[in-house]
Amino acid sequence: MAEKKVVLVTGGSGLVGNGLKLALARDSTLERDDEKWIFVSSKDADLMDKDATVKLFEKHKPTHVIHLAAMVGGLFRNLKYNLDFLRCNTIINDNVLHTCQEKKVKKVVSCLSTCIFPNKTTYPIDETMVHNGPPHDSNFGYSYAKRMIDVYNRAYKAQYDCNFTAVIPTNVYGPFDNFNLEDGHVLPGLIRKVYYAKKDNTDFTVWGTGSPLRQFIYSVDLGALIIWVLRDYPEVDPIILSVGEEDEISIKDAAEMVVDAMEFKGNVVYDTTKSDGQYKKTASNAKLRKYRPDFQFTPPQQAIKETVKWFEENMKTDTVRL
Repeated sequence: MAEKKVVLVTGGSGLVGNGLKLALARDSTLERDDEKWIFVSSKDADLMDKDATVKLFEKHKPTHVIHLAAMVGGLFRNLKYNLDFLRCNTIINDNVLHTCQEKKVKKVVSCLSTCIFPNKTTYPIDETMVHNGPPHDSNFGYSYAKRMIDVYNRAYKAQYDCNFTAVIPTNVYGPFDNFNLEDGHVLPGLIRKVYYAKKDNTDFTVWGTGSPLRQFIYSVDLGALIIWVLRDYPEVDPIILSVGEEDEISIKDAAEMVVDAMEFKGNVVYDTTKSDGQYKKTASNAKLRKYRPDFQFTPPQQAIKETVKWFEENMKTDTVRL
């Protein structure tokens, strides 16, 4: 009888961790009798404390780890606390990966971010370009700490033959997202704005022209792909998990999908005095498609409706982060 896998997910209560849970719950083909999944959060252990990290591993005895835990924040927090983001995330990653090596974990999948890519680059970005130049000044602390996971993975492979790798998702959204306007991202921000515009009978205001393009990935799709990476992806090199370049949608299109999902009948206003930000940050999913040519992403209209439904159902609970 095959040994039962014990999959420990750090940062398991966040957006991506819940995407994993939803993927496992919704798709029976992802379930395996020989796997036990354990989702932990900061309440279970302080991963900045090496002893606490070791105790967590000794308690659960994972054979496999999906490492999602991180200190995260929006633009304003990153600008103010770049050193904190660098130190805290480096310590967390060092503790988790070193403990995985010490406890002979068979495979580790860590989660990076497209913000780690060089600020000055060509598009589409791909996995070979991570270290080609400095990241944007606004979040260099977080970005360098995340980049170092890739360096750690290669070093652990070279010295101990560890099977450590990483995924790089594009703009993730879905249930359990962060809907705080300062710390959250584009889609949860739009959902929150439309909710209150409908509730208060006011205009729904979108900052900028709505023309920038983004590749959004539904957290449930991301969860399914991370499960595939854990089980079957063979490389130490990271892999971008994203919809294709042809599936970029504009902020205006995203806003209209939220308006439709919430059945908002009021005025939509584009405040063109506000900056649009970067027009596009296109990432190539050619490597993903080489391995998974038939993977079907959830249509954004459906995924946004599901996210809106979850938000409205949980709005008055402590589940929604505002």
